[in-house]
Amino acid sequence: MTQRVAFLGVRSVLWSCKRGHGPNHWSVLKKKKNAKDKALEHFNDFYSTVYGSVWPHIRAAMLKKTHKYVAIVNNFSDTEDIVQKLQLEGAMDMKELYEVSKKSKADRDRKKQQLEPTKPIYKMDLPMENVLEMKTYSELKTLVPEGYQPSLKALDQEDDGLPPLEKPFEPVTLRPLEEDLAAAQLDESRIVRPSAGLTASSLHEYMPATKLKGLDDYILESEHYGYYSKSADFEIKVEEDSSFSFPEHLKIFTFEAGNDSHFPAPKRGSTGVYDYYLMDGGSVLPVLALDLHAGDVVLDMCAAPGGKSLIALQTLLPSVLVANDQKMSRVNLINNVLEEYLGDLDVWNGRLFVTQQDARVIEDKNIYNKILVDVPCTTDRHSLHNDDTNMFSPNRIKERLQLPEYQSSILLQALKILPIGGTVVYSTCSLSPIQNDGVVQMALKKNWEETQSVMVVKDITEGLGPLRTIYKFADDFGFKYGTVVLPTRKSNFGPTYFSKIVRVQ
Repeated sequence: MTQRVAFLGVRSVLWSCKRGHGPNHWSVLKKKKNAKDKALEHFNDFYSTVYGSVWPHIRAAMLKKTHKYVAIVNNFSDTEDIVQKLQLEGAMDMKELYEVSKKSKADRDRKKQQLEPTKPIYKMDLPMENVLEMKTYSELKTLVPEGYQPSLKALDQEDDGLPPLEKPFEPVTLRPLEEDLAAAQLDESRIVRPSAGLTASSLHEYMPATKLKGLDDYILESEHYGYYSKSADFEIKVEEDSSFSFPEHLKIFTFEAGNDSHFPAPKRGSTGVYDYYLMDGGSVLPVLALDLHAGDVVLDMCAAPGGKSLIALQTLLPSVLVANDQKMSRVNLINNVLEEYLGDLDVWNGRLFVTQQDARVIEDKNIYNKILVDVPCTTDRHSLHNDDTNMFSPNRIKERLQLPEYQSSILLQALKILPIGGTVVYSTCSLSPIQNDGVVQMALKKNWEETQSVMVVKDITEGLGPLRTIYKFADDFGFKYGTVVLPTRKSNFGPTYFSKIVRVQ
């Protein structure tokens, strides 16, 4: 009996050891999913439906521990020395690359026009296929004896060395992405039903919901397309705009595609400020899309940490620039950047202001003719590498699901205060069509309903053309109102989305 009691005691001890793993035990940590894991699962599920076979290449680039930066030369430091130092590192002036590529394209187009002789245009009485058939028949007649009748059908039966087709290929009908999503079959096995007894805190293991109330409110994030279908009947005018250019005094250096070299950390020059500012190469494009001119009054609505405002200042063009953000901690980031790169220069006194305000309630109407709306987003690359401040953390579920509405309300306010002839550039660092084109669509519709002001989206694809030697743009994925910079192994910038909107009435 004593031996049996002793045995049971040992077994209970072993059982308690087996069941007593703490939260930091390796077996527990192995099974636990962190925010980065959940972000990757979400992107795999969602972006594979948007970008198809290209998504694995985008994902591989974003998962690299380091990505590509550009260096913005500080015009308030030792500019010439900085440029020489960057050139010795092997970096190239992005403006020079742009101009060379632009001139090269113009030369190619001119030569192409010269090689193509001009021919008189005649009205055709027959369809083109009949004309080609008659041309082929007349040419064949010159190759055979007189009176011989060639069979045109034989041309189609020429042996190409391949097995005959059992069925002819059928043309593929291209459809908008929204139609495919609408026709997709919903996997109901992934829906969490209230009867399952799960708490709201456990719903983060599944696809996100717009509201955590129950089955009626549970919506897959990809179904946010349905939310924006409410504004699909609103027609948005898109016009081509080739005015994209580099300001004269803005100097941005980069390494060529395929070169993963890194810039040395910036140092303070003789004026006491840092010599250049490092940032993601995709982030400079929204500022360039503003098409700044001398005397512009600029508002950066969500400016922290301050890099885009600094770029605008480095153009030396704005007469006034206001860098705004909602939280004091973020306002402090802006102040730090401006202090490190501008110091105590008197040139910006009375022209540069840092403010703390919710962008959705800024009421300074008809003051800013250029407004940058770089909204908070899922920050896709950051979400794959950092658990801190990650939008896919369990405690940020509600915030993440409300992002499109929040982004749309900020953009809407920018459109409301914009004067006629003014420009708004909306941007994110997300690949999500919901946060990108979807937000632009909804904001433009609401703006028309509330103000009846007329906005035009500017298509700057042609102007961006010379930058294709540096960036990879998403040309074939259904974006209608903006441009997406896709990360690749050779050009690991972004992701960045930006849309240029001009008020015309």
